[in-house]
Amino acid sequence: MDIQSKIILISGPTASGKSHLAVKLAKRINGEIINADSMQVYKQLKILTARPNSNEKKGIKHHLYGIIDVNKNFSTGEWLKLATKKIKEIRQRKKIPILVGGTGLYFQCLINGLVKIPNIPIKIRNKVRLIQKKDGQKRFYKKLLKLDIKSQNKFDSNDSQRTIRAYEIKLYTKISMYDWLNKTKPQFKENEFFKLYINVDRQQLIKRISNRSITMFRDGVVKEIKRFNNQKIKKDNSVNKVIGIDELKKHLKDQLTLDEARDLISIRTRQYAKRQATWARSRMSSWNKISPNEISIWIKKINKSTLKLDQLI
Repeated sequence: MDIQSKIILISGPTASGKSHLAVKLAKRINGEIINADSMQVYKQLKILTARPNSNEKKGIKHHLYGIIDVNKNFSTGEWLKLATKKIKEIRQRKKIPILVGGTGLYFQCLINGLVKIPNIPIKIRNKVRLIQKKDGQKRFYKKLLKLDIKSQNKFDSNDSQRTIRAYEIKLYTKISMYDWLNKTKPQFKENEFFKLYINVDRQQLIKRISNRSITMFRDGVVKEIKRFNNQKIKKDNSVNKVIGIDELKKHLKDQLTLDEARDLISIRTRQYAKRQATWARSRMSSWNKISPNEISIWIKKINKSTLKLDQLI
């Protein structure tokens, strides 16, 4: 399958240079970019979520950035529906869709399809979490296998999040999570995707995150949060998961100095990047890997007639 038939996916930890790579690639292969970051969908948080600005876009069409008001919740299913539509529209224009972001769940549902598991009642979810906490992960995992043998060898036994999820699904629906997965049909074929993950050295990433935090404050992130506060967002709204909101609210209440808020944002961002890397190791192991230092050389090798992008890595 030649490059014109591909859907290109670019992932990596926060501040790894995904957007920069996507723009360079889009210019090279006549592509358009689709957002795959769950926090960059919000209209009013352009600076805090590091959404690409007009200079960074370099004249390339960008889609699904800043499309949702902060007062509204936005689900993975809603993103998948919009992203699928955009991919088809871009292809109709004889251009190449490039999806870029750090939300692993978005990429997972695009590649594998969205599992239509019924919502688990909060009472069941809390009950399962209490059992896991009381028993400890090792014992709880054994309980899962007694409840759902199909979960055996499907993931790391130390992965508490997936263990809990598998347990609560089987407990509530009486159907294994993996039977639900088998019922799921993706919109696109596996060989339509070219998957690229930016691997960044830990120390280099820490420096990048620190520089991003400094840039945010220089660009006026405090004023952005002042405007955000005027929206009176509900506590359970998904936008409140954006890193930096809590720290900046505390700064505005004089509970943190500006430097303390910036340092805490950097720390939380590094922790988030670590979680992204953990996800990638377990669920993106088959993706092509590239370091930021290799990007310019790799881009120069690419042209529209390239048959196999992965041979260039």
